[in-house]
Amino acid sequence: MVTLVDPFEDLPLRDDLRTRAPQAVPQVDAAVRLDTNGNPYPVPDAVADSIEKSVRGLVRDLHRYPDRDALALREDLANYVGHGMTAANIWVGNGSADVQQQALLAFGGHGRTAMGFAPSRPMHAHVAAATGTGWLDGHRTREFHLHPEQAKAQVRVFQPDLVFLCSPNNPTGSAVSLETVEAVAAETPGVVIVDEAYFEFSREGTRSAVELISRFPRLLVTRSLSRAFGVAGARVGYLVGRPHAIEYLQYVRMPHHLSSLSQAVGRAALAHASTLLGQVEAVKAQRDRLVSGLRELGLTVPDSDANFVLFGGFRDEKAVWQFLLDRGVLVRDVGIPSYLRVSAGTAEEVDTFLQVMGQLPDGI
Repeated sequence: MVTLVDPFEDLPLRDDLRTRAPQAVPQVDAAVRLDTNGNPYPVPDAVADSIEKSVRGLVRDLHRYPDRDALALREDLANYVGHGMTAANIWVGNGSADVQQQALLAFGGHGRTAMGFAPSRPMHAHVAAATGTGWLDGHRTREFHLHPEQAKAQVRVFQPDLVFLCSPNNPTGSAVSLETVEAVAAETPGVVIVDEAYFEFSREGTRSAVELISRFPRLLVTRSLSRAFGVAGARVGYLVGRPHAIEYLQYVRMPHHLSSLSQAVGRAALAHASTLLGQVEAVKAQRDRLVSGLRELGLTVPDSDANFVLFGGFRDEKAVWQFLLDRGVLVRDVGIPSYLRVSAGTAEEVDTFLQVMGQLPDGI
């Protein structure tokens, strides 16, 4: 006879985590993987050589701790971000989710509440739960838009301590206007975090919330080198804010939290920004092909400022997902009824995806 054991019997897990599950992305084999929003292009040879040279120079010093403040990397990031930012305006971590979690450790926690506008990046609610911060789901329009007055009204009702805005929004793809960011920042009593992980893929004319930091001292903007710079394996994300906000984040950071190797890769990638951002233009071209191709098939496709596209109008999105997988193409079911999400891949990958979509049976 098998005796069932309560998994919480021997380990005193926090009560607020008992109903949750571990964060996980299913690993499914497929010839064409368009499910994770990664950069489809490998690191160019010249950039790889530069990274290898930078890392090689550090190997014999790995017995020593890295620069705990990552000052050189922060200075490089400030130069890249522009808008008058300096190293004092930049904080770095192991991906953008890491610096967001540090922000919630500093400004959230027990008795405080964060808010996002669903559907949006699930990681925001996850880092809220991990830090003991309450979570509220605001809403968007049926077309997934978020207008200034609509967002402001919800913040006024809920009065959250933190508000997340995702721009471009994951999984819907569209950027949030600066007018919406201004409206939320003016209404929020606490901190506003704008997640710009996909900002470099935005369409021409899209403006960054970094422009507003000089006017709103509680505004923080997070970004990543994972997608546009194609160094996801290095895990380098960063946050832009007022110097006093950066100082407060250091109250909760772990010592030497970003490895010397990650710092070196980040600096080498930034030194080749023009080359790597050239790849971004190639990704954007494939993104636009996806939008037009899927619309030609009669599907509903919101405008996208990211390296992925939300597409739908299906009766059974799970059946469509399986149809694609059976033909070697993996996309993401993001939990929005009748919709799926596809990442912009190489030209050949996009060709395959659109060809398979053209074979989709009617009525599915």
